[in-house]
Order: sequence, then C-alpha cells, then structure tokens
Amino acid sequence: MIGWFVGGVLVLAAAAIGFRVGRRGAVERYETSMKGAREELVQRINELFAFQELSFMLAGSLNVEPVVDQVTAYVSKFVKSDGALLALETGGDPPLRVAAASGVLADLVGTEFSEAEAGMIGDAMQHGHVEVAHADDENTPLLMAGQEFAIVTVAPLGIHDEVVGALAIVKNTPHPFSAEDLRLAATVATHAAVALQNARFFELIKTGKDQWEATFDALANGVAVVDKDNCIRRANRALADLLGTTLPDVIGRNLSEALMGDGDALTEVLDAARARRPRAPVTHRSSLIQRTLRMSAAPMPGAGHGWVVTLVEDVTAREAMEAQLIQHEKLAAVGQLVSGVAHELNNPITSIAGLSDFLLERGEDRQLGEQLRLIHEQADRAGRIVKNLLAFARKGPTDIAPADVNEIVRRTVLLTKHEFKLRETRLEVDLAEDLPEVMGDRYQLQQVVLNLLTNALDAAEVTPDERERRVQIATLKGRRRVIIRVSDSGPGIPERVVPEIFTPFFTTKSPDRGTGLGLSITYRIVQGHGGHIRHRAAEHGGAIFEVALPPRPATENEPDATSSTTPAAEPTPHHSSWSSPQSL
Repeated sequence: MIGWFVGGVLVLAAAAIGFRVGRRGAVERYETSMKGAREELVQRINELFAFQELSFMLAGSLNVEPVVDQVTAYVSKFVKSDGALLALETGGDPPLRVAAASGVLADLVGTEFSEAEAGMIGDAMQHGHVEVAHADDENTPLLMAGQEFAIVTVAPLGIHDEVVGALAIVKNTPHPFSAEDLRLAATVATHAAVALQNARFFELIKTGKDQWEATFDALANGVAVVDKDNCIRRANRALADLLGTTLPDVIGRNLSEALMGDGDALTEVLDAARARRPRAPVTHRSSLIQRTLRMSAAPMPGAGHGWVVTLVEDVTAREAMEAQLIQHEKLAAVGQLVSGVAHELNNPITSIAGLSDFLLERGEDRQLGEQLRLIHEQADRAGRIVKNLLAFARKGPTDIAPADVNEIVRRTVLLTKHEFKLRETRLEVDLAEDLPEVMGDRYQLQQVVLNLLTNALDAAEVTPDERERRVQIATLKGRRRVIIRVSDSGPGIPERVVPEIFTPFFTTKSPDRGTGLGLSITYRIVQGHGGHIRHRAAEHGGAIFEVALPPRPATENEPDATSSTTPAAEPTPHHSSWSSPQSL
C-alpha cells in the first residue's frame, strides 16, 4: 500500500514537472510566434503606407520619368531582391527600352532591345500575366539577352488589354519570392501601368495643344474667339499685329470696338453667327486702324453659350493691287483711244491755225484781227492738248541716254521762273550734290518736272492767307533711287479725290486751267523709266509729290552710284503708295 502510494506520488510529481516544462516551451513558442506576427504586421503596415504614398505620387504625376523611378525604388525597398527593372515600349525600332533599374540591373538603364532579345520580359508582355522562373540543374531563367539569374519574376504593365511594358525583379539566391512579394509586384505593376497611360495621354494632349497653338499663331489672318459680349477670349499673333499691340493686351478687349471703333459692321457679323444665319464675309474699311478688313464668323461648338470664332483678313494690299491692275487697264484703253482721236484732230487743228495765221498777216480789219488772234490762240491750245494726248498714248521713253536730273531741274526752273514771278509765288530750289545720273529721255523727264511745278504753282495760288505762297523743288539721293520732290503751300488735295489724281482727264481745276492729263502723263513717263511716283499730304498743309528713278548702272571701272552712307530721303508718308494711283 505504501509502495503504491509512493509510486503514485512519484508519478504525480513527474507529471507536474513535465507539465511545467511543457508550459514553458509553449509560452516560448507563443512569444516567438507573436514576435514574428508583430514584425510581419509592421512590415505590412509599412508597405501599406509606402504603397499609399506611391499611389498618390503615381496618380499626380504626368511625366514618365518620375513614375518609373519611383516604382523601381519602391519595389527595391519592400521586396527582398538583388535588383529591379522597368522596361517600356518605345513605339519604334528597337521596340523596348529599360527606363529605370536598381541593384545589379542598374547598368541596364537606357538599353534598347528587340522582341527576340526580350526573354521573360517578352513572355510576360505577350501572355499578360506574372511570369516566375527558378534555376535548376538544366535551365537558368533568362530575364533578357545576356541577363541570367537564379530567380526571376516579371509582371506586365497592362491596362484595358493594352500592355505598355513590364516590371522585373531578380535574385541570385535560391530563396523564392513569397506570395506576398508576388502580389505586391503585380499590384505595383498595375498602378504603374495606369500612371504611365495617364502620362502618355497627357503628353499626347500637350503635344496636340502645342501643335494647335503653333498653327493658330502661324496663321497669316487674324483669328479671335469672342464670348457673348464680344470680348476676346483667345487670339493669335496676327490679330495682335493688326491691332498694333501685344497678344496679352488683346485678351479681354471688345473685338468690334478694337477693330472698327464705333462701327456696327463686325457686330452684325457676330450676331448673325450666333443666330446661325448664313452670311457672306463682309469687307469694310476701318477708319480706326486705317486698314480694309474682310471679316467672317461662325459659332464655336463646345464652347460657352454665344461664343464665336472670328476670322479677320487684312485685304488692304490686295485691294491696292486690284486697283492698280484696274488703273493699268484703264490707262492702256485710254491710251489706245486718245492715240486715234489725237491723230484725227491734228489735221483740222493745223488747218485752223494755219488759216488764222494767214488772215492775221493780211491785217485788213482790226476787229476781225482780234477774233482771228482768239481763233489762233484756241487752235494753239487745242494743238497742245493733242500733243499731250499723243505723249500720253506713247509707250515708254524714246531716246534713252544718261541724264543729269539736277540739270533737267535747272532748265525747267528757268522756263517757269517768270511765271512764278508773275503769280507772286516764291520758288525754292534745293539740289543734292553728287547726284547719280539716270538713264532716260531728258525731254520726257523735263515734262515730268514741268507738270509737277505747274500743278504746284496752281495749288500755291490758293494758299491760305496765314501762309506764304511757296513751291519747293528738291533732288535727293535715296537708297538705290534718285528722288525729285515737289511740294507746295496750297490747301492740299482732298482725301476723297486722292484715289483719282492719276486718272486721265480727272482734274479739280476749272475747264480753262487744265485738261486732267498732266499727272496721268507724268505717271506714264515715270513708269516707263522704271520709276515710281507717290503723293502724300504735307505736315502743315499742301501736297508733296515724289518721283523716284533708278540711277544709271555703274560701268566696270566706276563705283556703284547707289553705294552711299547717305540715308534714304524717303520719309514715312501720311498716306502714300508707290506707283499705285488708286491707293494714293
């Protein structure tokens, strides 16, 4: 009995000892397990916060380089590996390029390779899922040409069935990637694909916007987008240049007021566009900017209510050219007409003049003699008109030779000096020194100077009382031109008749003072000599006419007559146009 009791006590004691020992081991195992769990939890929390930060960065980035750099940095930090790599499609040849890399793969950044060299990168992109490979006795995973590792994992960068690249992670140790590592790589690859697609879309939109704005600014015609109040919201440089200001200063201005002042022409075009009423382009002369504008408008789809896109074309030069062509045709037609008429009139006029001379020589009747002198005087006048008509109809100079413009002016001044004295008008002569010769007919050029002086003298006779009667003729050496300038102190030419002053038979003088052929003949002679003539209003009243003739070409042993440091005597006119009568 005692033996059984002692045995039982020993058994219980042994059991108690065993229980305590087992309990201690369980506690140690539990603590070890809890420690691992805590470390795992901390690791996952760190990954979660880092992934959240990465997601924010990827969502906000619109450039490719920051995206690929951040992705590889994140993977290298949270996945135990020897290196990470991100490859992208190039859209060219070769089709793939390493955009970012770290660890043992860092030297591959910028490497381009073909599909045949892509290895597991190409497999993952082709199949569209994560590829994992481990080395064994027979094979070593090939990341890409020349890059073999013990373990390789590649996740494609794909979204909406479109793969744009791949994320690769490699190890040189036999320890495989955990399931969590693989899930993390796949998740990062998906987010990276979205960010890269956004970056590419942004780049595409930005490129398109830049191209559109470059095209918009390159247009020769002015373009403006206006709101319902006709305020400019967008404009191109051509419109800013038309308004004579900078592009930022154009925005916010009322387009109609900026272009037309108080006119309603453009406002009507804009209102018609808003009402979607088809309307032909309107051409209107703007007194505000002194240009002729052709304007059209159309409603702007997709913009705010009442927004209109407006096209403004400056047609001033085109109108001047058209007017010049019309003037040339008119001159040619009139020249043909007057040539025939002049020849027909010349014979009877000669007969009248000769017969009146014959009767005057007899001098039998004093009263009849006065009438005969009047007949002879009018016949002479008719003869001069016919001579002018023939000169007008004649094409170009007939006797071409070197001519001294200063000498031509001096001779013409001598012819008119007495007439200036009789009309009590001061004539000022200012001749430039070392003036190059011109090639031309000196008699026709003298007629040009005579016509201009005669017109200036007639204009000076009606000089306002507060000014002195004065006519000035000057010669100047301009850039590649010899210039004759005639100005007067008269009231000037009214702007409304300026476009007609070179038209044959147009005159503002009374019928007994002019035929309207003087300036048209002058225009034809100057043009025939390869020169130009223009009119402009004088600053303090009166008119200025300038004739520009090409100098005689220099011979082989002579210096170029146009090579001079003298500045061109061609001032900016108030309104003028070379050889364009309709725009003068």
